[in-house]
Amino acid sequence: MMAQYLEIKEAHKDALLFYRMGDFYEMFFDDAVAASEALDIALTKRGKHLDQDIPMCGVPVHAAEGYFLTLIRKGFRVAVCEQMEDPAEAKKRGSKSVVRREVVRLVTPGTLTEDSLLEARRNNFLAAYAAVRDQAALAWADISTGEFHVTPLTPLRLGPELARLRPSEVVVADSEELYVSGSESYDSRQIIIDNGASVTPLGRAAFDSTSAEKRLCDLFQVGSLDAFGQFTRAEVSAMGAVLQYLEITQKGKLPLLRRPAREAEARTVQIDAATRRSLELTHAMNGGRAGSLLAAIDRTVTAAGARLLERRLSSPSRVLDVIHSRLEAVDFAYENTTIARGLRDALRKVPDLDRALSRLGLDRGGPRDLAAIRNSLQQAGEIASIYNEINLPGLLANAAQDLVGHDELLDLLDQALVAEPPLLARDGGFIAPGFDDELDEMRQLRDEGRGVIARMQQKYIDDTGINSLKIKHNNVLGYFIEVTSTHAEKMLSAPLSDTFKHRQTTANQVRFTTVPLSEMETKILNAGGRALEIEKRLFDTLKTAIIQQVGPLTAASRALAELDLASALADLARGENWCKPQVDDTRALEIVAGRHPVVEQALRKQGDAPFVANDCDLSAAPNAAAIWLLTGPNMAGKSTFLRQNALIALLAQMGSYVPADSAHIGVISQLFSRVGASDDLARGRSTFMVEMVETAAILNQADDKALVILDEIGRGTATYDGLSIAWATLEHLHDVNKSRALFATHYHEMTSLAGKLTGVENATVTVKEYEGDVIFLHEVRKGAADRSYGVQVAKLAGLPEAVVARARIVLDALEKGEREGAKKQATIDDLPLFSVAPPPPPVRVKDSAVEKRLEDIHPDALTPRQALDLIYELKALKGE
Repeated sequence: MMAQYLEIKEAHKDALLFYRMGDFYEMFFDDAVAASEALDIALTKRGKHLDQDIPMCGVPVHAAEGYFLTLIRKGFRVAVCEQMEDPAEAKKRGSKSVVRREVVRLVTPGTLTEDSLLEARRNNFLAAYAAVRDQAALAWADISTGEFHVTPLTPLRLGPELARLRPSEVVVADSEELYVSGSESYDSRQIIIDNGASVTPLGRAAFDSTSAEKRLCDLFQVGSLDAFGQFTRAEVSAMGAVLQYLEITQKGKLPLLRRPAREAEARTVQIDAATRRSLELTHAMNGGRAGSLLAAIDRTVTAAGARLLERRLSSPSRVLDVIHSRLEAVDFAYENTTIARGLRDALRKVPDLDRALSRLGLDRGGPRDLAAIRNSLQQAGEIASIYNEINLPGLLANAAQDLVGHDELLDLLDQALVAEPPLLARDGGFIAPGFDDELDEMRQLRDEGRGVIARMQQKYIDDTGINSLKIKHNNVLGYFIEVTSTHAEKMLSAPLSDTFKHRQTTANQVRFTTVPLSEMETKILNAGGRALEIEKRLFDTLKTAIIQQVGPLTAASRALAELDLASALADLARGENWCKPQVDDTRALEIVAGRHPVVEQALRKQGDAPFVANDCDLSAAPNAAAIWLLTGPNMAGKSTFLRQNALIALLAQMGSYVPADSAHIGVISQLFSRVGASDDLARGRSTFMVEMVETAAILNQADDKALVILDEIGRGTATYDGLSIAWATLEHLHDVNKSRALFATHYHEMTSLAGKLTGVENATVTVKEYEGDVIFLHEVRKGAADRSYGVQVAKLAGLPEAVVARARIVLDALEKGEREGAKKQATIDDLPLFSVAPPPPPVRVKDSAVEKRLEDIHPDALTPRQALDLIYELKALKGE
């Protein structure tokens, strides 16, 4: 056995080998040590190798999925080695023969299919990055849903695309070379790691475009890839690498992938990784989903609908026809409340059809996956009936058509399956009574065997006249007839001896059998196994019938997701009082009474004051910039205002209503956001360096249809350095990029640019000062702030009073020096030294008769009358 283990392990050195032994997966040697530590399970030993104890640990087969998940999250890969034959078969070859075992699957982050290992409401992508000479491409697939996509890109676009897709695992060529961007060099592996994915190197042969094209044609059974579109060599190489890796990990059982869809960069809004983080589109700053825009707007009721929502939000469209068709679908659900409510009630009963279909295609499915497809088709039929004879807009009309035409498969599954089948096919009991005659017969024999034996016993009592005759069973003899010794002579004599054959004599009983009893025993003992064999055969038949309809079933799943998303966005718009945006190909960006959807919901949950809505108008003339220079104190709401306008534009272009009274959005091509401060210590970057790198990316890439959001450029360095950088950045955005932009700053000197640059306007977040404190009004209006109120904000934050007072003295001195034209250093040198006044001595308070009396009182011991008397007593003492 250990020789077999070592041979299999040699072929899977980079994975933990889960070696099947009966009801356990066992690990040995270094695998056992690593797994026991990672899983927090006991490490034992079993046998010796080279005179050393062999470390061993194991996990039960039925609980293995949970252990897989833990190991995957800790960076391990798992090779699942199963027993490929019955141990009885191995014994037939000899007493020392070992059960044949093979690795049937490699469990890796990008190849998970089990519900317990996946998040139901988001995709789990496996990606491959390929570079062929001057071309590069990224392909990605979700084997749990069948999605398969590819896009051409430049090396510089790899990071933003990975930030958009958030794949779990990325395959790269093991000889991937460095590429240079600006003053720094990066390799693809580092970029992948920076985006939170696992890196898997693969031999160069897996990326060979000629072999890749053949693999793709074989999988989709076509003679040429031209039917799917025109692909570059890099795109074919990336797609081929995905397939090659799936063949390796799934041991030849390829998933039911859809035909590859090519995504063009020009069709979606380009958003880089820093912008996604700062806007918290799908994940909050802490890495979780709560607090993100996605969490705030997700009202979908199906897993497929939730995944579609995340994809739409991550990749808003730039194509007007697509945007308008999505808005029409939401508009229909918004206007037809009763129909939309009935649709959502039906959708709540729809299982995850995509993932059930994928598991069946990989031979990992069970009876519940068959039931999931049956239930999905039942609900699809009900939903289609809702839309009968209703004039639907284009997107919904196409979806409704894909919901019909499944009657034959639905009838088959409905007749074949019980209402609530078990999880595993080996458990049996999932085929409905009446579907298969032979199965019903075997079940009856299995379930009613006791009754059959009881009837035979009564017959033999009647035949022999021995009332004490019993039919019994044990593991040695099987079924046998037993009588007491007093009746032995009668049973051993003719004519009964012709029917009853002697089996065994004990001290007080004699045991017999008959030919009919032996035959019945064989039938009863085999009935359970035979019934299970029939059910497994019927399972394969039903699975084949489903896979033959994979195209229509996939279309039905997409249709259900589309309907779910449209009705969910309509429900969101009704509940949150959102409006339908006007989206066109102009350079407008006019928002009336816009609101930040996440902050507004948070304020409502906390019971705080309502969100203060604000207008924004960044409409630009052709070939000109439109920039608001926003000033105002910290905590006044500048960052919220910046972000909310970006989110409104994104929501509009993904095809959603928006949180505003009205919105006119001219299609934006790119979205850039430089908000917040953080360092990157792992790569030796300070906060200011990170800020400058992100700003450089914006200035080098933004075009005249981009929307740019910049907050506090230049704050990480000296005052004049920062001011000069912010000043030059604003001029570059205005004169070169010609973008629509919101530019927040504390450098009040920059407000003079509004009078010099035609596309720049000043705006400020208003506050009110009262008795030395600052009150935030959160209102944005045209004009410039006269000061930053930093000292007042510091006081609100809880700085010691001595520090706040000293800050006021220094601020007054600096402002006075500036007014009088004095040098800053001379002004600082003239300041008195910092000192903290000693705390005043405690004031001795006169002894209180009331407090002294209260010390003697125990409230729990007082009656109501005593409590009332006590109040009068205390009032009297106070008067004294």
